[in-house]
Amino acid sequence: MEEEKKKKTKEEKAFQRQLLWRFLKGSKLFFIVSMISAAVAALADMVSPQIIRAAVDNVLGGKEGKLPFFLDAPIKWAGGTAYLAEHIWIMAAAILIVAAVKVIAQYCFRVYNTKGAETLTKTMRDRLFGHIERLPYAWHAKHRTGDIIQRCTSDIDTMKRFVSEQMTSIFRILVLLALSLGFMLSMNWKLTLVAMAPVPYIILRSFQFHRKIGAAFLDCDENEGKLSAMAQENLTGVRVVRAFGRERYEKDRFEQQNEYYTGLWMKLARPMSRFWSVSDVLSGLQIMLIVVFGSWFCIRGEMLPGEYIAFLSYGAIMTWPVRMLGRMISEMSKAGVSIDRVAYIMRAEEEKESGRALTPPLDRDIAFEHVSFAYEGSQEILHDISFTMKAGTTLGILGGTGSGKSTMMLLLDKLYQLPEDSGRITIGGVDLRDIETRHLRQNIGMVLQEPYLFSRTIAENIGITEEHMPLERIREAASAACLDETVESFQKGYDTFVGERGVTLSGGQKQRAAIARALTGKTPIMIFDDSLSAVDTETDAKIRSALEARFGSASIILISHRITTLSKADQILVLDHGRIAELGTHEELKHAGGIYQKICEIQSGSAEEVSA
Repeated sequence: MEEEKKKKTKEEKAFQRQLLWRFLKGSKLFFIVSMISAAVAALADMVSPQIIRAAVDNVLGGKEGKLPFFLDAPIKWAGGTAYLAEHIWIMAAAILIVAAVKVIAQYCFRVYNTKGAETLTKTMRDRLFGHIERLPYAWHAKHRTGDIIQRCTSDIDTMKRFVSEQMTSIFRILVLLALSLGFMLSMNWKLTLVAMAPVPYIILRSFQFHRKIGAAFLDCDENEGKLSAMAQENLTGVRVVRAFGRERYEKDRFEQQNEYYTGLWMKLARPMSRFWSVSDVLSGLQIMLIVVFGSWFCIRGEMLPGEYIAFLSYGAIMTWPVRMLGRMISEMSKAGVSIDRVAYIMRAEEEKESGRALTPPLDRDIAFEHVSFAYEGSQEILHDISFTMKAGTTLGILGGTGSGKSTMMLLLDKLYQLPEDSGRITIGGVDLRDIETRHLRQNIGMVLQEPYLFSRTIAENIGITEEHMPLERIREAASAACLDETVESFQKGYDTFVGERGVTLSGGQKQRAAIARALTGKTPIMIFDDSLSAVDTETDAKIRSALEARFGSASIILISHRITTLSKADQILVLDHGRIAELGTHEELKHAGGIYQKICEIQSGSAEEVSA
């Protein structure tokens, strides 16, 4: 068991590395240029103290100290130390030239690092969003929208900061450490050992801190996701909250989660503060040791003044990369959590074709053959469903809440995959599993039980199935859905902006807009999942008449609790607890003495008249 867990963890880490590498496509060159620029800036930092050292000891002091190769030759070429002593401005100019190189290198680092960071962010967002769009409907049903949004925003920003601010600095840090250590050893190995004394402890503490706070960062990230989900749900469902007077309850609930989330960060702040405080003290101690022991070595004649000045510069320079290395190690914990959370989405399998991906004509008979189905982790919803719907006919479906009506339509549209051993659904004799999913959905017009409208204009919502749909087609579909006159009464007509989820429209208007959207494409199969429940009886009749005139040859499935909506169907299927209780025409079922007759009597008032 432990071995399997280690293997799984190893595979996950490998996937995360591959994922990050794929994300870097398109931005790698920017980061390479930025790292080279950072290395050039680091080299400039290294050169300046050596020029000062040469000026103090060799030029002004007249000492014959050993100089680095990159200074020895230029000094001889310039006329030697005696000439430079008379023209000290040359040394000052050299420092200015090095400073100018450093400024240019830092500018290039900032520009290309920013370009790389923003390109990386765009790539991550595009790929993550594209992957989420292709995930199965069942996956979306199990995950909260707010948490997904948080992974697509906050976690991606964390990954961007780690790559652009920490990872790109590694090269510069290594250059600074290597060159600083090399120059310091060349000047005084004893003082170098003193200066390096705190470094191993700082690095060790950084690795220990990394292991300790990984779980704490994960807890903070997950609770931030919960907070985002809570805010998203409340903003989306603001009308429900207001309607039931639940503002105070939701406010208290949000504040409780926010307080818990804040508490996690406050709790995490204590070890982080201790870690950085200790690092600051050790860094200050490092400088103090260089000052004290360096002064002592100068007094004893073991160091020249210029070497001492240069050594102080290198000590100060080395303090930053050592601290930065520690910060980078600790930031790995936070970035690791974010990469894992993004990788969790990217590891989810996209919707795949289960069969031969055929594209047969779909204006054929629809057949359910011994179909049984259960959602993951729940009891069976459908039990041995078998019936045939002739092409070009209308099928009405009636049933109580939870009887499986919508589930049948989700299976027909392949929003949920029917397991191999659970029967089969065919169109024209072709198993649904063998029909290409895209082809199937392009030929099925579906109006869901809960119509969803985007925060766009009415025209954009109706014509969303095509990129540039002519207004005439949109108006034609709206007219068939009895929406055209209503839209024309609005001040901006079809350019009227619809609020999030269609909050600016009434329930009936939203349903009719969703129906119009389905009617824009003359698909051979039309499904209306209780989509006329919010319209009045007269409008219901008008829409059904328009459907008959517009889609006379289409196969239409009407799911409704209203008998008048179903009465004109060629056959009516009655579901009871996931089983077919009755199947027949309106005339046959209303006298059959079953569920349909009882509902028909209740809705027509016959039951009350009989009891009277």
